[in-house]
Amino acid sequence: MAKKRERRAGIRGGIRAGEQSESTQKTSADKSSDARAKPDRKLVTTTTTTILFLILFPAISVMVYRIIYPPNTPDLPYVYRRGLVNKDVNYRQVLDENMKTSENSSQRNFKNPVLAYFTPCQGTKLVLEGRHNADKGWITEIRRTGNSQILPRVVLEANPVDLLKKKKQRDKAIKLIIAECKEMEYDGIVLESWSRWAAYGVLHDPDMRNTALQFVIQLGQAMHSITLEQNRSQNLQLVFVIGPPRSDNLQEYDFGPEDLRSLSDDVDGFSLMTYDFSGPQNPGPNAPLKWIHSTLMLLLGTSTGDHQKLAKKIFIGINFYGNDFVVSQGLGGGPIVGREYLSLLEKHRPQLHWEKNSAEHFFLYTDNRNVEHVVFYPSPMSIAMRLQEALSWKAGISIWEIGQGLEYFFDIFSGSLFLKNMKHGSGTVAPSKPTQQSCCHQEINE
Repeated sequence: MAKKRERRAGIRGGIRAGEQSESTQKTSADKSSDARAKPDRKLVTTTTTTILFLILFPAISVMVYRIIYPPNTPDLPYVYRRGLVNKDVNYRQVLDENMKTSENSSQRNFKNPVLAYFTPCQGTKLVLEGRHNADKGWITEIRRTGNSQILPRVVLEANPVDLLKKKKQRDKAIKLIIAECKEMEYDGIVLESWSRWAAYGVLHDPDMRNTALQFVIQLGQAMHSITLEQNRSQNLQLVFVIGPPRSDNLQEYDFGPEDLRSLSDDVDGFSLMTYDFSGPQNPGPNAPLKWIHSTLMLLLGTSTGDHQKLAKKIFIGINFYGNDFVVSQGLGGGPIVGREYLSLLEKHRPQLHWEKNSAEHFFLYTDNRNVEHVVFYPSPMSIAMRLQEALSWKAGISIWEIGQGLEYFFDIFSGSLFLKNMKHGSGTVAPSKPTQQSCCHQEINE
């Protein structure tokens, strides 16, 4: 994953209706995951044991929301009725309208699966050694809201060379994950490991690369062999986080079309991180639409007969955060969330511009030190166009993350009550910025 895809505002979790985040990486291939969430991370190595970190952030759960698009469409959502899904909008409209949504939130306008990362309330920490901290009441309430599944995000932070080279270690890691799912009655997991493997150089070695893929396949097969107690018609699910290839000339650490095909039978979904295209060193749009399209073309193409089947397993990444970059007197800046965006609009009253090549809104302002900034932040129009792109592929979408967006974003999808319930958890707004996270570890003996 590319360096420019690294910055992310917030801690990831997910909701699969219908992300990557590992420690700071040393190569350009893995930097996309760290800035997203920046919690403190520890790497532990010993001479006698391998330490496997399985971090299941409370703030990071995934839900699957598979409601079929109703045949009859009622009134248009509020954002459309008010003309807010438009290239020509102004700052005052955003300030006045961002909290308003349709009264009828039962209609769903985007019929494909949605994977929405979010941070649950109350700041609890859900790790393998800390199950009592899981907010089961909140999970139960979310399940009541819709046909949803809870899949916490799991990050492997062990040295991948130690983990992947030893069959006993791989087997124990898989058993540990499955045991956690059973104990906590999860519906599966979202696995993040690709960028970690790239950072350690694992993917540069053809044999180790194949071993890494086989680990994912083995995990998927093991999870699919387990029937859910809460739903006997379904097995444990596996969603795998992948970064977009940096160019048509795939590098060893890129996740490419052959990898997608090799895992497709044993992985239920792929969370594609099509955001963080730009950064402080190259200020610009967050996720240009043409780049998203070319990424899907590279991964899926149109020449193979199974591309539509594969597309249905892709969750195209959509950011609900933005970026405030410095464009004079040096470089700098980084992610901002909804409340920070609104504060900038209120303070500077800027003119909003539509950048047609990226299909994103932006504005310019000068701070009190006479430093010029450019701000790119999602808008109803930019989100609507990305939903249309996903529909054209028959793909789903993943949202990083819903606590960082504005309220009226949900109205574009409709089904807004469900999404807002996930955002607010048990009646409390989820934190939109990273909070200090601790993690425990599970030793896997030789």
